[in-house]
Amino acid sequence: VDAVRVYVNSSSENLQYPVLFVVRQQKGVLSWQVPLIFRGLYQRTYNYQEVSRTLCPSEPTPETGPSDQIIFVDVSSMAPFNVAYELLVTRLENFQLETNKAFNFTASPSQPQYFLYKFPQDVDSVIIKVVSDAVYPCSVVSVQDIVCPVYDLDHNVEFNGVYQSMTKQAAITVQRKDFPGEQFFVVFVIKPEDYACGGSVPSSIHGNVNRTWNLQRMKNLQVTIVPSIKKSVYVQAMFFSFLSFLSFYLGSVVVAFVHYISTDMKLTVPFGSVSIAGSGIMTSSHPITASTPEGSSYGAIDESGSSGGHQLSSPERGPPAGSDTDSSVEEESDFDTMPEIESDKNVIRTKVFLYLSDLSRKDRRIVSKKYKIYFWNIITIAVFYALPVIQLVITYQTVVNVTGNQDICYYNFMCAHPLGVLSAFNNILSNVGHMLLGFLFLLIVLRRDILHRRAMEMKDVYTLDYGIPKHFGLFYAMGIALMMEGVLSACYHVCPNYSNFQFDTSFMYMIAGLCMLKLYQTRHPDINASAYSAYASFAVVICLAVLGVVFGKNDMWFWVIFSMIHVLASLALSTQIYYMGRFKIGKCSDLGIFRRAAMVLYTDCIQQCSRPMYMDRMVLLIVGNLVNWSFAIFGLVYRPRDFASYILGIFICNLLLYLAFYIIMKLRSSEKLLPIPLFCIVATAVVWAAALYFFFQTLSSWEETPAESREKNRQCILLGFFDDHDIWHFLSAAALFFSFLVLLTLDDDLDAVRRDKIPVF
Repeated sequence: VDAVRVYVNSSSENLQYPVLFVVRQQKGVLSWQVPLIFRGLYQRTYNYQEVSRTLCPSEPTPETGPSDQIIFVDVSSMAPFNVAYELLVTRLENFQLETNKAFNFTASPSQPQYFLYKFPQDVDSVIIKVVSDAVYPCSVVSVQDIVCPVYDLDHNVEFNGVYQSMTKQAAITVQRKDFPGEQFFVVFVIKPEDYACGGSVPSSIHGNVNRTWNLQRMKNLQVTIVPSIKKSVYVQAMFFSFLSFLSFYLGSVVVAFVHYISTDMKLTVPFGSVSIAGSGIMTSSHPITASTPEGSSYGAIDESGSSGGHQLSSPERGPPAGSDTDSSVEEESDFDTMPEIESDKNVIRTKVFLYLSDLSRKDRRIVSKKYKIYFWNIITIAVFYALPVIQLVITYQTVVNVTGNQDICYYNFMCAHPLGVLSAFNNILSNVGHMLLGFLFLLIVLRRDILHRRAMEMKDVYTLDYGIPKHFGLFYAMGIALMMEGVLSACYHVCPNYSNFQFDTSFMYMIAGLCMLKLYQTRHPDINASAYSAYASFAVVICLAVLGVVFGKNDMWFWVIFSMIHVLASLALSTQIYYMGRFKIGKCSDLGIFRRAAMVLYTDCIQQCSRPMYMDRMVLLIVGNLVNWSFAIFGLVYRPRDFASYILGIFICNLLLYLAFYIIMKLRSSEKLLPIPLFCIVATAVVWAAALYFFFQTLSSWEETPAESREKNRQCILLGFFDDHDIWHFLSAAALFFSFLVLLTLDDDLDAVRRDKIPVF
């Protein structure tokens, strides 16, 4: 294909009488003026006296064959005086780009360039890679169909085809099916200003409007067109994704089979020492009593007080196992189920040394139903949250496909493999691990739940006080949350940008919160937060995240208010944890509220400053408050733009702190870590470390402009299909799964220990 380029130059700078150039061809007309005027921000104007344009080529048809092309160039001006100009018409030698061959050229705002590319016979998809050594001037890369005229100026380049802004790097994936003629134009336009690429913004609308910019915004570019991956790579990537996580299913089946064999052998032992590890229930050969064992110390409370507590709880045991049916008596409520012993409850929960038997006195059926509400509520939340999100991201993807504006979504364009209407299928496929492992965790929890129920039906263990109380509602909720994290992360990666990043983090907040609640519930089953309170708190956090996205960039007032809320919430939660929910300072209308608060402060903080009543809890809460106050100060000083990740960091740090405290206190209390939870802890640490390594390999950033974000784009590193962030998805799914297994199995060593010997911390 022959192409002709027209170069014109005029020494006249008179904007009132420009020189007009009109080029007439067989199938079109192209016109421009000299000086050529570009408009920027604040209506600033930039004048160019040198203009060079490529004429739209006409390919000879089989009917006519090669023939000469007739081109008319009309030059005119309304100037009342003579105007000198220069006109040069040249034939382009390298108009057609070749596959896997780099081509270097130069462009400027008044001298755009475009080239032709034809698909080879065996190539269905190609990637156009453009690089430059200089960041500025800002440029635009566009892919347009073979249609005249070609839109190759700053004010019209967005009218047709697919385009993206560029500083040092750009990449556009083009598929043969999108171009019936199996060929397209690659257009390169240099913008008159750099603000679209993150450059400096003009300070005012004033300036030298007659200034000539001919030689100051030239940019050297290199374009290379390489074949993209074949369809077989898509199939291999999908097989790899599913088989990798189905191997977890296989491993779980093997563990379950080994456990079944070992359990079957143990069932041959006489009843006195039957062990059912999977259900977490173990009976013992020594006599079963409800009294406190000898030698137990509750500080100021004698043994009879604790014994009385067990006796009081006996009538609440209710019917035997198997009668876990719905009843108006068993419905969940926010009030305490032990109002008749309110004074006794206040005494028990404020003892210096607490044991699990003191905080597991309520009817198990009622408490179990209370925690099942977590499961049903999170399903409702997931449906109502996910459906609008899916609708929104489909709209985003549609806008990208219709307008061709690839600056809307922040992909890793060097490794973005389209499939159907999706622009980056690999980023979506890599989230399948969250869904598969979340479902597997639900199956593991269901198995434990079923075995636990069978054990209770066989041995009538409602009268037994052994091990950690088994309530699986929170575990089911965690499994659903893990699956929804995969769904919403996939939705976010349909079109990742600043506006929808909270979709990727919302259920991460819930996962971290549910894990902390489960860890606390383990040894505080009677006083843990209700599902309604917990989800209401999560709703407040998500509202703050949305406000942070809107106002958190530069508004100081938002950070002041948020930091105050953060610090006050930390103090309020610390008070409730320290006093086991028994801290009350009276009604707001009571004038003695301040006197009561001052008395508590004096008694517990000043009078006993050398030795707090609850030393372990005090150490945890002091460290926790220092961490949270540090986060509040950091946010107030630096005001990070990524507010959603900032909140997620607060949740994760608090969860890690509490988990570390729990494990330390467990070992300090001479409890054991069995092989399975120990393996899960090690696996969690190793996989999280590997996952975070890939997480911090930043491949894009919506905190910057789209052009600046593309400077971070990298090639695929796994199977030629997945990039670093995809591997983060794979590893983080496995890490979350192992983290859940840690919480599920951490206290399996206590199944044969009486609850009045299990300390609370």
